[in-house]
Amino acid sequence: MKKIFLLGSTGSIGKSTLDVVSAHPDRFEISALVTNQNIDLLAEQIRIFSPPYAVIYNSDAYNKFKLFNQGGKTRIKLGTEGLNQVLQISRPDIFVNAFVGFAGLQPTIEAIQTGCTLALANKETLVVAGKLVKALVEQYHVPLMPIDSEHSAIWQCLRGEESNRINRILLTASGGPFKNLTKTQLNHVTPEQALQHPNWKMGAKITIDSATMMNKGLEVIEAFWLYDVPAEKIEVVIHPQSIIHSMVEFADHSIKAQLGVPDMKIPIQYALSYPERLPMQNLQLDFNTHPALTFEQPDPVKFPCLSLAYQALQAGKTYPAALNAANEIAVAAFLNHEIGFTRIAGVIEMVLANHQPLDINSLDDYIQADRQARDNARQIIKRKQNR
Repeated sequence: MKKIFLLGSTGSIGKSTLDVVSAHPDRFEISALVTNQNIDLLAEQIRIFSPPYAVIYNSDAYNKFKLFNQGGKTRIKLGTEGLNQVLQISRPDIFVNAFVGFAGLQPTIEAIQTGCTLALANKETLVVAGKLVKALVEQYHVPLMPIDSEHSAIWQCLRGEESNRINRILLTASGGPFKNLTKTQLNHVTPEQALQHPNWKMGAKITIDSATMMNKGLEVIEAFWLYDVPAEKIEVVIHPQSIIHSMVEFADHSIKAQLGVPDMKIPIQYALSYPERLPMQNLQLDFNTHPALTFEQPDPVKFPCLSLAYQALQAGKTYPAALNAANEIAVAAFLNHEIGFTRIAGVIEMVLANHQPLDINSLDDYIQADRQARDNARQIIKRKQNR
């Protein structure tokens, strides 16, 4: 029985993880559930899974939960300190990081230092601090298993292969809901339209990242750290059907691809059950409903976020941290109707142009770079609004 510590239990990845746990109660149990502030859903999850611990990051939500949920066997803890306490006490087998954004970085580091297996859905952990995280993974001999469908696909393609034989990694992308719009049409895209992804059900921030193709840019940086492959060997291919989740080309130009229906429960279950493959109900791919699988190149003019991610990766130092911070602020501003869709990339580009890279000696350097980039992005947005 594997004990699962689930960070971000009330988000889309978290809920899918709990579906996997429910399907295999003889294999998995929940040792802790963590949410930021969705306490109504957390209460329901606690009722179903009866974990020994739960952690609530937001202090107001924590106080409200404690007020209206007296009794019960689950002990409720607050914030980062509470998370660290529960990690030390519960000693889970697998730490699933399903948080979104920079907020997932510090819990990842805490989990690595406890020595438990890391199942990572939080892209930003490696985007922001890949060098630090990889060093800690090696220091503590912690298995790192990707949950993203694309990186799970690459991981599966590499089983039985020598990583130094990789010729190319081919990251597939759906292209999002706007791949056929013109640049002019993109200027008028609304948040409500951008949140309608054609293939995947995801949280708001990730859905917007998919629409701008920043999601794929972040995955390029992830792949660089996960598989020790240089940026020039990582390519993005538009695959609108989202059936091929990624591919690897080897030295002899043979290509392996991993296929499946677009459902996150598949890569989640693979990470939790590795090296086994457990049965999964109702997710079999029917090729009769997909008579054609098509591919095309991304348009860098319409979707400049992808190029910005490559630029940040190649610049190194704290540029990826600045890229991520600027993107988080710009996406939030778009969702709040403060800037237009195409301004997301514009804000990020200006932040990168203004960024003063830091030498990296500790986590504090990443935190400082993140803070500076966020402040810069907010100032850029504010200046545009006041014109």
